[in-house]
Amino acid sequence: MVSDTPRWGEALGFPRYQVSEELLPDGRVRVLGSLAFAGMNIEWEEPPANWVAPHWFEQYRLFRRGPIRSMTLTSRIEDRGASSGLEMTLAFATANPLGTLLARRLAAAFEDKIRGLLETAEQLLATERPELFASSHRPPPAVLERGRRLASEIAATPYGHDLAERLLNLVNEGQEADLWSMRPLAVARRWQTDQRATVELFLQAVRAGMLESRWDILCPRCRLGKSQIANIADLPHGVHCDACNIDFDADFASNVELSFSPSPALRPVGNGYYCRSGPGVTPHIKGQCVLQAGASRSLPLTLAPGDYRVRTLEAGPEVNFTWPGGRFPAIRLDRRGIEFDGDSPDGEIAMRNEGEVERTLVIEQQDWLRDVLTAEQVTTLQAFRDLFSDQVLRPGDEVSIRNISFAFTDLADSVDLFNRLGDAAAYRLVRELFALMADVVRRHQGNIVKTVGDGVHAAFAAPDDALRAALEMQQSMPAFNRRAGNADIAIRVGLHSGSSIAVTLNDRLDYYGEAVNLAARLEGEAEDGGIAMSLNFTRDPAVGDILRQYRICNAQTRLKGFREPVSICRINPQTGHD
Repeated sequence: MVSDTPRWGEALGFPRYQVSEELLPDGRVRVLGSLAFAGMNIEWEEPPANWVAPHWFEQYRLFRRGPIRSMTLTSRIEDRGASSGLEMTLAFATANPLGTLLARRLAAAFEDKIRGLLETAEQLLATERPELFASSHRPPPAVLERGRRLASEIAATPYGHDLAERLLNLVNEGQEADLWSMRPLAVARRWQTDQRATVELFLQAVRAGMLESRWDILCPRCRLGKSQIANIADLPHGVHCDACNIDFDADFASNVELSFSPSPALRPVGNGYYCRSGPGVTPHIKGQCVLQAGASRSLPLTLAPGDYRVRTLEAGPEVNFTWPGGRFPAIRLDRRGIEFDGDSPDGEIAMRNEGEVERTLVIEQQDWLRDVLTAEQVTTLQAFRDLFSDQVLRPGDEVSIRNISFAFTDLADSVDLFNRLGDAAAYRLVRELFALMADVVRRHQGNIVKTVGDGVHAAFAAPDDALRAALEMQQSMPAFNRRAGNADIAIRVGLHSGSSIAVTLNDRLDYYGEAVNLAARLEGEAEDGGIAMSLNFTRDPAVGDILRQYRICNAQTRLKGFREPVSICRINPQTGHD
């Protein structure tokens, strides 16, 4: 909480500032800040911050002109057993007596405000409030009424989930730091609500006009947004990150994020930063340290075992690894890149820069996608399809998609059904069946891509969701037939997971590729009332857990359009329990 400097800056009443970046010959990036304050134009350089979570951090400002030359903020947390100690130091280097007088006044005002905010934060922590500091923003009565009306409209839809009032309170009372780039997965974690329900709420809020959405293209190295677009049709073919000095492509699965902000009609959110860098801005970075050429340094080891990445803040190589615990690898930087050089001493992370230029070492967790609502995730939700059918790629554009699971269904003996019941009655039953399957697909985090003849094509982000949906479809058929007057309808389902291409067909987002074709062919290999899956699909651990309760028939078969035989697995949910 102490290291969340953007929220501190806003709560302290600091003005927002603008940032520019300048690439230096040695590969470092100079970050420059500027603002207009009290009739003065203030400019400064922001060197990289140092920190190790959760012990300490320090930030610098090097002013280019004026009576104050530099400012340093340092915060340290000390474990005292039954309590904690917090030490915050604000240090100034001044150019003249005027700067000294100004620095003393700034320090005194800073201390008074910090003590007040700490008391407030302590009270809020005691009551387990997720938002530590409320905003000073107070909407006028007409805007409050507009917000209440929109919340009522959202609550009346299937995607409100009794959360519309809570979202409105966040828009009205949240700090700007929480509203610039709202992440529904992070909000769901703070609110302790269902992730899908919270995402659907945000999508419905955009449709109603409470929120706006945008696609952020995240740098795969520093993880920060580098390009913003309103419609996925405007997705750029390539993006450059000035901070990392790299070019990269948009990847639906990892660096194209759907984020949200309040509608200006309810809460205008200004541009700029209260603080650009620090542990609160990039919480996945657990340690960051500037190392001069030839310098060595140790950080206290407080990391939990897990997956990590070590890199430099500047453009260059990186090392991904899994740390099981125990002694942390000693890290060496040289002209060749990053290497592990034995183990660090107990309780420390040892670092050494044997290169010829200053470098900033970064140690980060690999779970940074936890709060990122990727394009791959959101475009597989039925709510997105229902509410944003206009969000499609440009004709001719293709975007690679990974780890999508597909389900194809079809009616068994559909010709016989239409002959027995007549076209009108049979068509009515097929439409009712489509509605049933669409509801099942949505409950299991998927979406209906399209209907194909007498069946549906559905997409899911996770294979176990696809299997659960297929099982529920088959298990629902006896009750459906009884309601239809013993119509004796049976369906077949094919399931497969793999990579595909997202394309725009008939003004809708669609999928194309071998994975889609295989899932479609597998439907024809299922028994009436059964499910056919590729062997690759069943190798997912969560799918394997579900399949343990079924008798499985394994086979190899030749499918149209595939050169080699395909290994498949069949189950029948209605007759095949074991």
